[in-house]
Amino acid sequence: MANRIVLNTISYHGAGAIQEIPGELTRRGYKKVFVCTDPDLVKFGVAAKVTDLLDEAGIAYSVYSDIKPNPTIQNVTDGVEAFKAAEADSIVTIGGGSAMDTAKAIGVIITNPEFADVRSLEGVAPTKNHAVFTIAVPTTAGTAAEVTINYVITDVEKVRKFVCVDTNDAPEVAVVDPEMMATMPAGLTASTGMDALTHAIEGYTTKGAWEMSDMFHLKAIELISKNLRDAVAEAKSGVPGSGREGMALAQYIAGMGFSNVGLGVDHSMAHTLSAHFDTPHGVACAMLLPIAMEFNKPVVIERLAKVAVAMGVDTTGMSTDEAADAAIAAVKQLSVDVNIPTVCEAITEDELDTLTKDAMADACFPGNPREATYDDVMGMFRQIMK
Repeated sequence: MANRIVLNTISYHGAGAIQEIPGELTRRGYKKVFVCTDPDLVKFGVAAKVTDLLDEAGIAYSVYSDIKPNPTIQNVTDGVEAFKAAEADSIVTIGGGSAMDTAKAIGVIITNPEFADVRSLEGVAPTKNHAVFTIAVPTTAGTAAEVTINYVITDVEKVRKFVCVDTNDAPEVAVVDPEMMATMPAGLTASTGMDALTHAIEGYTTKGAWEMSDMFHLKAIELISKNLRDAVAEAKSGVPGSGREGMALAQYIAGMGFSNVGLGVDHSMAHTLSAHFDTPHGVACAMLLPIAMEFNKPVVIERLAKVAVAMGVDTTGMSTDEAADAAIAAVKQLSVDVNIPTVCEAITEDELDTLTKDAMADACFPGNPREATYDDVMGMFRQIMK
């Protein structure tokens, strides 16, 4: 079987990378940009770092920022209408996964109007045309939505999240500028960083993992382990440093891998928690990560031993079993060090059945390396109950 890798056409990395945005638009002849971002980034002037460049270059644009932290079907449909009203011909999306996922869905629907019903994009939709030309500018170091072929939308009516996988949604250009992440508070730095670590570890242990994705994931695990604590400390102090820059690169590299091989039970359960309780996605992933690793350990023990090494654990003299346990312990310690909670207080006994069924129906669930039963999944949810 052939293995497929889908990435951006072009990506820029490093401080000041946003300076490349106007040129990427003008070289292609685009005249009106649809800026898709979130309200806080407009309020605090982060989006303006990019729109000021568009102003200087004389590039017209319209801003759409009616996007919730877990973007909804309504956010997408409103965005499609806003794009049409703006008579835009391209998209620049600025934000975390919320803004970028919304932009992906808008871009796909504009060029594939037969999928105007957002729910029809769930799973692997047979779209024919690539999305509207998009430049993606992340402001968090976690989701890697700027490089992935996935996006996640919340169905408020059905109280669920659904995953869409489509090579036509990948942004042509990614601009990963750590200076765009400078205003991230410590809590968001921690949770998005742990989301990136979950991407890397789940991607490394998923059924679809292979040599090229392994290369991305192990490097991402190494970089996150080295930089996340520093990035959180920098966010608390307000003094920029190498941690933020290291996390900007690490989360992108993780995205290069997991986008092409899938995830597993951790993400399927995390999506469910966010849909039901609006739990921040990275927090949900982090709470569940050591639990999912422990569950999968019997079938990925050698890989978990390599995760320990990538996380900086000295495994000299350890058995494979001990090294795998050391990887789980290292993940727990990192979560503690960056103040991630270990329980979800919103879960009640009455909700466990629905949570379990929704998690097992999630698109990430089949990628898990070990088959998980209803009782297995419910048991994992129980471990994060108060």
